[in-house]
Amino acid sequence: MAEERELIWIGTSLEDLRRFPEEVKDVMGYALYLAQRAEKHTDAKPLRGFGGAGVLEMVERHHTDAFRAVYTTRLATAVFVLHAFQKKAKQGVATPQRDLAVIRRRLAEAEGIDAERTQRKGEHTGDD
Repeated sequence: MAEERELIWIGTSLEDLRRFPEEVKDVMGYALYLAQRAEKHTDAKPLRGFGGAGVLEMVERHHTDAFRAVYTTRLATAVFVLHAFQKKAKQGVATPQRDLAVIRRRLAEAEGIDAERTQRKGEHTGDD
């Protein structure tokens, strides 16, 4: 059994996800749990424009609304939840540019946190 990785919430992602309907939170929570175990929910898809499968998006429909959670598994020290939001656009499936900007900014923040955590881990073990 794989070791469960830590889950780190960036920005307001935890507060935003907490506002989702209960059924949606259950699905998103299970997807994040699987990510922590180095597994992938069958509905998790790579987010286009972020260089492959390392940044994933879960979309869950509830009535007529679409809720999304974006997270990355490509960093060494944890699974980072980058953004959770309700897509409000009435047409099209593309992620709005405003939300993509939030994801890019928070991914850069997560990369910085991961680098610091990696460096600290190396200091504690005596590795260079």
